[in-house]
Amino acid sequence: MLKTFAKGGVHPPENKLSAGQIIEQLSIPKTVTIPISQHIGAPATIIVNKNDQVKTGQVIAKSSGFVSANIHSSVSGKVTKIDAIPDSSGYRKQSIVIQVEGDEWDEKIDKSTQVKRDFNLSSEEIIQKIGEAGIVGLGGATFPSQVKLSVPKGMKAELLIINGVECEPYLTSDHRLMLEKGEEMLVGTKILMKALQVEKAIVGIENNKKDAIEHLTKLAKNFDGIAIQGLKVKYPQGGEKQLIKALTKREVPSGGLPISVGTVVHNVGTAYAVYEAVQKNKPLFERVVTVTGKSVSKPSNFIVRIGTSVNELIEAAGGLPDDTGKIISGGPMMGKALSNADVPVTKGTSGILIIPEGESRRGKIMDCIRCSKCVGVCPMGLEPFLLMSVTERSMYDRTEKERVMDCIECGSCSYTCPSFRPLLDYIRLGKAEVGKIIRSRKA
Repeated sequence: MLKTFAKGGVHPPENKLSAGQIIEQLSIPKTVTIPISQHIGAPATIIVNKNDQVKTGQVIAKSSGFVSANIHSSVSGKVTKIDAIPDSSGYRKQSIVIQVEGDEWDEKIDKSTQVKRDFNLSSEEIIQKIGEAGIVGLGGATFPSQVKLSVPKGMKAELLIINGVECEPYLTSDHRLMLEKGEEMLVGTKILMKALQVEKAIVGIENNKKDAIEHLTKLAKNFDGIAIQGLKVKYPQGGEKQLIKALTKREVPSGGLPISVGTVVHNVGTAYAVYEAVQKNKPLFERVVTVTGKSVSKPSNFIVRIGTSVNELIEAAGGLPDDTGKIISGGPMMGKALSNADVPVTKGTSGILIIPEGESRRGKIMDCIRCSKCVGVCPMGLEPFLLMSVTERSMYDRTEKERVMDCIECGSCSYTCPSFRPLLDYIRLGKAEVGKIIRSRKA
């Protein structure tokens, strides 16, 4: 039986145009620009200098706090610049520019293609290796994985959930990874289970990926404790809280984390990266990225070195269509529009979506008609029209009271609004302002 979450949700057109395209290795670029902050938490501390020679997989910036992540060179060559350079947010971020000279990998990395199954490391050793490899959540949140695996005192993990939902329209990188690297991903899942000291894991996959469900179900017969669960197609099923509710019926409390109900959630891409780190000593310096859009001549899935320019991905997918209206980093529901495609791929880049001009324009903003559609589709049970209204008036005490920090920014409210009101834009502003107030209060 297909499971799902009960509250809210929408079903936008899926447009999985690249689902049938195998993962291709993108050519190594001539230069890469590697930001030192590609994760939630403190930016890493740069440990290389201009003119240094580096190898592929070498640490170039070290984690600078409990919530932080190592950054590795994705290429071998010469450091030509260390400077503040615009990233996908449009803001200048401290970055390391490397001119490519060959592709010499760090000696510790095992480059063999044979699938390994070595589970001899202890929980502590696994977590240490994951931290050294700079692994973060590859579903988009980019939370440092070693932190998520370090269960707080007084709490206990009972279940590992692997998120293979990929409910965002257009994106197919997780789908292809499950089909092409399913065994490695399940080995990574077993490693994560040992790190958390749990006996059970569930891989949740939406039913529009029947081939992945069938493939992993066959593979999982050789892995004790791992179950594959099909899910009803409904957005935003990939949200942690919605996925936990769908699979376990447990509800994460307001302001709480998944561990508060005994669960830990990791993305399938993260599980694969964990496999590579623990079994192959390979740090996270490349990832799968979908490049797609209705006018794109060759919708594709690429394995891409971190720091590669988005422009190079677009060229590899057939070039920028003439009718392009917007370039989105991510999917259409939660992604962010790029002001410039000459920005680097980072650990959190799951896809590049090119939207035609006709679909990229927002409708004319009209008055709220109190239809309550935004309330009905909110998976967190919030009142988006009210959150926009109080944020618009800078009533941040009220914004906090109305639980703005519980918003998962899925965009369902804006998607369904008949008055084209920028609900999510204002809610994001409200979250930012309330976040500042909460941090100052704690300080």
